[in-house]
Amino acid sequence: MEVTSMFLNRMMKTRTGLYRLYSTLKVPHVEINGIKYKTDPQTTNVTDSIIKLTDRSLHLKESHPVGILRDLIEKKLNSVDNTFKIFNNFKPVVTTMENFDSLGFPKDHPGRSKSDTYYINETHLLRTHTSAHELECFQKIRNDSDNIKSGFLISADVYRRDEIDKTHYPVFHQMEGATIWKRTKADVGVKEPMYIEKIREDIRQVENLLNKENVKITVDDDTIPLKENNPKQEYMSDLEVDLCSQHLKRSIELIVSEVFNKKISSMIKNKANNTPKELKVRWINAYFPWTAPSWEIEVWWQGEWLELCGCGLIRQDVLLRAGYKPSETIGWAFGLGLDRIAMLLFEIPDIRLLWSRDERFSRQFSKGLITSFKPYSKHPGSFRDVAFWLPEDKPDIHQVHENDLMEIIRNIAGDLVESVKLVDSFTHPKTGRKSMCYRINYQSMDRNLTNAEVNTLQDMVCSKLVKEYSVELR
Repeated sequence: MEVTSMFLNRMMKTRTGLYRLYSTLKVPHVEINGIKYKTDPQTTNVTDSIIKLTDRSLHLKESHPVGILRDLIEKKLNSVDNTFKIFNNFKPVVTTMENFDSLGFPKDHPGRSKSDTYYINETHLLRTHTSAHELECFQKIRNDSDNIKSGFLISADVYRRDEIDKTHYPVFHQMEGATIWKRTKADVGVKEPMYIEKIREDIRQVENLLNKENVKITVDDDTIPLKENNPKQEYMSDLEVDLCSQHLKRSIELIVSEVFNKKISSMIKNKANNTPKELKVRWINAYFPWTAPSWEIEVWWQGEWLELCGCGLIRQDVLLRAGYKPSETIGWAFGLGLDRIAMLLFEIPDIRLLWSRDERFSRQFSKGLITSFKPYSKHPGSFRDVAFWLPEDKPDIHQVHENDLMEIIRNIAGDLVESVKLVDSFTHPKTGRKSMCYRINYQSMDRNLTNAEVNTLQDMVCSKLVKEYSVELR
């Protein structure tokens, strides 16, 4: 279950001029991962450039920064008692039921908007979060006849229409996980039931692993006792909340310790001047729809606090939807973004590099190691402005949303664009017409772009804007 504040912020974010969006693909069907889907002229907004990314699966590449992190985290969490069943091969096309309805998204939630989500048709889309698979994973754990696994980990690529800059990309990678304990009654003459002792033992094992790290974690946690704005759920006892919270926090600290100690080891090997002597983390209260109480963990790194992960104790209604009986099960869940951590620890300055096929990038990384990216030739950028008057708001005119502009540019120029920024917004005092001006930085990571190439791309962007949205170029 995805519980990161990053997810909530991105889903709830509003942008200038939220209007209707219509299809960008004028074809009867699209093929994604070998399956054909019908398109809908009123709904389809997925583009060719995005479809081409659906088979990259960077999280499965063991020598790619995203894949390296995924592998390190999975192995560390499963080093305790091999609790987690791994799900890394879910295909990106899901139903609206899986992505929204099963998770309780209201019909008017902004995350459902075509301005934020890539729709294939009215009932199918490219998943916007790994939580689209959480119900299925909970059910697989519940129905496991061998009762071997008590938790799961999901890693996958997720898709959101978004701005274009060095830290945002329409595809990124998430990992989420959950673990549960089945409640049992205490045997006659036994003080505590077996599941309580199991949680205590699990905590001891995780703490033992933490104590073995070269650079120990220093933890600041003022979330105890629980605050009124972050209360426990009634179906859990105080003891259960206390033990589950401890187990969750120590497990997340174990993740942080694993990846950051790998980074510190690399820094020591390369005799870096700013190698940390300690690893400080802090816990803060948070809110997420699927957990309560909920927290975020931040790590002190290079002079600032950085949010890494959201987590909490699983809400009872989540377990009920997965088929568990009331009060039968307790547990916790977490969610984190792999790309952000990869860029931080591997020192990758531009998110486009994660998607590069250039061997000068891929040859720098090896399975199980966190090493610093060494920049190769930086090619100059070429700026172009696109300025236009928005059309009058009429029923037969499709107004342009900021993300529509981003998709036009992305579909035409792809990764030849480094950033797109709004540099001017003006409303005419007499006519009330609104003018927008965006600055596009065309910059390849692999070669120099000629003025002729840039001008051609810019002309195509302008023509598409006029054709699709009836803007008036300035």
